[in-house]
Amino acid sequence: MRLWRSLLFVPANQKRMLDKLGSLPADGFIFDLEDTVPPPEKANARAMTKEAIAKTPGNKSWVRVNSVPSGFLHEDLEAFVGTTGLAGFVVPKQDSYGDVAAVDRMIASIETRKGLAVGGTPIIVMIESAAGVLSAREIIGGAKRVESAVYAGGEDGDMNVSLGATWSSEGPEMMFVRQFTFVAARAAGIEYPLDGVYSNVRDHDGFKRDTQLSKRLGFRGRTVIHPAQIEAANTIYMPTAAEVDYAHRVIAAFNEALSRGIGSTTVDGKLVDVAMAKTAQNILDLVAKIKAQSA
Repeated sequence: MRLWRSLLFVPANQKRMLDKLGSLPADGFIFDLEDTVPPPEKANARAMTKEAIAKTPGNKSWVRVNSVPSGFLHEDLEAFVGTTGLAGFVVPKQDSYGDVAAVDRMIASIETRKGLAVGGTPIIVMIESAAGVLSAREIIGGAKRVESAVYAGGEDGDMNVSLGATWSSEGPEMMFVRQFTFVAARAAGIEYPLDGVYSNVRDHDGFKRDTQLSKRLGFRGRTVIHPAQIEAANTIYMPTAAEVDYAHRVIAAFNEALSRGIGSTTVDGKLVDVAMAKTAQNILDLVAKIKAQSA
């Protein structure tokens, strides 16, 4: 399973933005066929996205398709299943197990007809409503092709419409649905759940604070909507030098304790046992994975 610290949304019918992608350090791109593209532009956006994917190396190209009830989903899937360079589909507005099951069947049917391995096209599901939050574990675990899940809680977006709550970053208004979605994803076996967008592209300090909070909550990457947010996301989701140093010292101390037949020790005055050693190893594994993907 690949780690995506930064996935940049790109309106699929905006040539000016599509032409800039080669110079951007995002871990991946989401070519958006949904909310940023009006219905008369859908076909044009698909064609432009195909051209952009062909120019984007490294299997970093995701396509956000339209929702199940939109009437455009099957055309989107038909156009891109089997496309060289496609990482997979980002599927919006997943409110129930039935939604993800329907998408899974549609993709499987197209894969079969095109002679592709059934299940070989990954998807990332977006949780954007109260119903989606409460059904998140069933949605995320509803198909083997689900690679990750996005908590889509951007300011005044669909989640706020569904909840009727006032948006905030660190306050209680959105924290329950943010944490619940993350926990559901982890419970469903997703190694790297994704946080959603921070909508105010001018508030760079706010973006950094929110991304630091996101990291503390356990997210390992997020979707972004402006190139200026990419570097900060990549940096914040990368463990710091201090975290890496501490992790190395925890592993060394724990292994030394085990060599003496002892199952626990302390590092910097803090208890270290098998759970803390696993946490430290996870940090080191995360660093190794990021470096390998960036090589």
